[in-house]
Amino acid sequence: MTKIPLRRFTGRALPINDEGRVLLLHGFDPARPDEPFWFTIGGAAEADETLLDAAVRELFEEAGIAAPAGEFTGPLATGTISFNFAEYAITQDQTFFAIRVTGAEVSFEHMEDVEKDTTLGHRWWSLEELEATDETIFPVDLPAILRKITPDGESG
Repeated sequence: MTKIPLRRFTGRALPINDEGRVLLLHGFDPARPDEPFWFTIGGAAEADETLLDAAVRELFEEAGIAAPAGEFTGPLATGTISFNFAEYAITQDQTFFAIRVTGAEVSFEHMEDVEKDTTLGHRWWSLEELEATDETIFPVDLPAILRKITPDGESG
């Protein structure tokens, strides 16, 4: 089956808790439900939205965490990836921003239906856990991106 090409420009949020752990979501491509993976929060910029605005909005929609744009640091990294999801062949330019969060409770209440249907859960990961796991994590260079964040939450 031929996939529908889709180009996206995304803002990705890296929420970091008081223990220095990053929040990732666990989900799957509906075309390959037996191949789950971990991924960062984020999505495509809408209309006149900046990539930072997209990261702020997506953090609330995908994890229920509200935070002002002024508390984010970055961009920490940018890159372009290609992947398939459902009926789409996606080329995605992604820009990563970090945010320190304290006592954040994760909620999927504001997700779109397709996100709710393909998200299995969430987990706060340490850098060491990310480097040691055999599980699939996107982006694959996430540990290198996280090393750019200093202990006080600034980009280094």
